[in-house]
Parts: sequence; structure tokens; C-alpha cells
Amino acid sequence: MQHGKGLPYQDMVAVLATMHGKERVISPLLEQALGLRMRLAAGLDTDRFGTFSREIARTGSQLDAARAKIFAAFDADPTALVGVASEGSFGPHPLIPFMPFGLELVVLIERVSGFELIGQDASPHTNSSQKLVSSIEEAEAFAERVGFPEHGLIVIGYLNGQPAPACLLIKDITDAFGLQAAVQKTLAVCGSAFIETDMRAHRNPTRMAAIERATSDLLRRFMSQCPACNFRGFDITERISGLPCEWCGGPTNAIRHHVLQCHACGHREEQAASTSATANPGQCNFCNP
Repeated sequence: MQHGKGLPYQDMVAVLATMHGKERVISPLLEQALGLRMRLAAGLDTDRFGTFSREIARTGSQLDAARAKIFAAFDADPTALVGVASEGSFGPHPLIPFMPFGLELVVLIERVSGFELIGQDASPHTNSSQKLVSSIEEAEAFAERVGFPEHGLIVIGYLNGQPAPACLLIKDITDAFGLQAAVQKTLAVCGSAFIETDMRAHRNPTRMAAIERATSDLLRRFMSQCPACNFRGFDITERISGLPCEWCGGPTNAIRHHVLQCHACGHREEQAASTSATANPGQCNFCNP
């Protein structure tokens, strides 16, 4: 795709696939930095690609879902030359299982060329949380801990040892009265209630901030060009450990080099990951077994 003069996508139309208010943080950044004219995909139901509340399972990977949203947005807006979507995933931290972890992807695709770029934000700073409760008092204590009412809640029925949205599912809980009513109803039907944070972006300011950070990361990658061919998205593809220990000089778990690679021409470069020539002995398996 030939970009206009000035900003990379000056006055080009981009369609954003969202029904949960993500345009509040994505559109201003992309418009200012790239020159895009952002607009929403009218009538697009992004919930069909999966919901956090379990009634519709996501098929494929997190990235597959974001791409599917963009292609559906292209179908909804045939004049758009660029498509944008985000997709979040939440669960236990890969290294610290008791800690929650969120991964947010923001994806940009050019309709004609197929050029794709992905920004991400990976962080334990998420309020993704769930709890099985048997009283309103337990539900209220959970709500206070996760930042309710600024962050919304969802109450789900609970049957046969697992959440049962087909039995009962109550969303858009944003005040104390709504929470009490939802929990009372669910307790009456199921005997217990599964309560969790609403991870839809428009009900979760913490997640919205992560989407904004992922958008900024997308822009950072967009502006990073390959020194060999000028293709955009020249970025880290590999991290090589082995920074020598300050005490024994042996290889440690600390990252020694970052490998950057171009997806177009394959050009690779290694960059030092730290300004320090040695690593803290605490990261050495010999000095700190």
C-alpha cells in the first residue's frame, strides 16, 4: 500500500472492530500518530468470536480471534483500507501461578497488502478475579476488593461444580443494588453464585488502560524500520540468556542479547540487553543454586 505524504496513513479510512468502547483509547493514538481516519464497524457483533462470560467459547488462538474481527470489519466496511482490533486473555501468571496475568493484543492489518502488525501489553496488573460465594456479604467483600463499582461485575449460576451461564447469567452489574439483586436471584436458583470481574473493556478501566498500552506498543513497532529494507515492524523476536555472573563469570539466566529480525527480508541484528557487562549473582545457578 502506498502511504500518503506526511503521516504514514494520512486520511486513510480504518475500521475498528469493537462494540465495547475501545475506540476511546485506540482511535486517538492511531489518528494522531498515523493519520488514519478511524471509524467503527457498524452493526458488528464482536461477541460472536468469544465472550469472557463463557456463553460463547473462543475458537482458535487469541490472535486468531483478533484477525477474525478485522476480516469481519472489512466485510462490514468495504471502503476501509486498514482494519484494527484487540483481543485480551486472562489467567494465571506463567511463572507465578497464584498471580493473575493479562495479555492484550492490538492488531492492525492493511486490506490490500496484507501487512500485519501486532502490539501487546503483558502484565500482572489486572483485576481479573473470580469467587464462588454463598451469601451477599461474601459477594460484597469480593466486590470491594476488585474495585467495584468502577469495575463492573458478572454473576453466573453454579451447577455440578462449575460456572453455568446457561442456567443464569447476569451482566452489567454496576451498583450495589444491582449486585445484591443478582446474587439473591442466583442463590435462590442455584444455592451458590459464581461472581467475577467483568473483563469487557467498557466495564473495566484497568483493562482499558492495558489496551491503550498495547496500542502504544503497536505504534512503537510501526515506527521501527528494518535498517536493510525499511520494512516496518523491525523488533525483538528472540531473547538470548547467558549474561556472565559478576562473581564466577559463568552464564546466568539473565538476558544477554536481544535478537531483532525483519519479517520481510530476514535481516537480523543482536543488541545488548543491558548496559551492565555482568549479572547479579542471584541469577546464577552456580552461585545461588
